Amino acid sequence: MTKRFAYHWVQDWCQENGWTDLFVERYYYWAFPPGAVMPQPIPDQALRAIKTAQGFSPVEWRWYGSAIALGALTLGLSYWLQCPLPLVVAFSFSALVVAYLDDGDTSLCS
Repeated sequence: MTKRFAYHWVQDWCQENGWTDLFVERYYYWAFPPGAVMPQPIPDQALRAIKTAQGFSPVEWRWYGSAIALGALTLGLSYWLQCPLPLVVAFSFSALVVAYLDDGDTSLCS
């Protein structure tokens, strides 16, 4: 889950809403709600709103950008060589990038 959000995005949300002592544990963001003595995970609704407002995180931009760049490079290489094998490499790399960035959390997609 931490790959989908920049730390400072969640930290800004915590400061706006009175949550304190933000930390990451097991890929989830935790903080102390106002007046609480135990940390709680940041609510899914808040994370969904942050993601909608901010878009891709810097990690996502890097990985998706490298997959697109490799795809464009192998497209040209495949045309030049008249061989589809470079496109297979690009497809494989893109599949690995999507699998790496997918955390299996479907609650953010709905």
